[in-house]
Amino acid sequence: MAAIQYPAFFLPAKISASGMTAQRMRLEVAAANIANAHTTRTEAGEPYRRRDVVFASVLEESLARYGEPAPTGVEVQEIVVDPRPFRRVYNPGHPDADAQGYVLMPNVDIPMEMVNLISASRSYEANVKVLRAFRQMVEEALQIARG
Repeated sequence: MAAIQYPAFFLPAKISASGMTAQRMRLEVAAANIANAHTTRTEAGEPYRRRDVVFASVLEESLARYGEPAPTGVEVQEIVVDPRPFRRVYNPGHPDADAQGYVLMPNVDIPMEMVNLISASRSYEANVKVLRAFRQMVEEALQIARG
């Protein structure tokens, strides 16, 4: 599928929309991490492993100056699994406890996930503000054109 070519006039809206999409994914991944913070057994037979979102700049040659691609947004490049080790918690009554009474718990750090949620939420809000400002500028330009 060919990429849609937008006039340069709409570039701020396109960049903000891509940022909103990327931050929404970041919010979803952080929420899933929090929801699984106590999941000690997955289909793989081990505790849940924290996931994180990796972003990448979107470059378009059509808007390039001096032969260099111009940044035109952001996209989710991939969702990676955090390789940090699991936490060991002493809980001998847990069904997943080993012979010594320790349970492997997910490598999710709730305070860090809360920071990610707040950061993604603020970034999303900033992109919404850019879209609102862009819309207001377009409306004012149309009013000027009408006379």
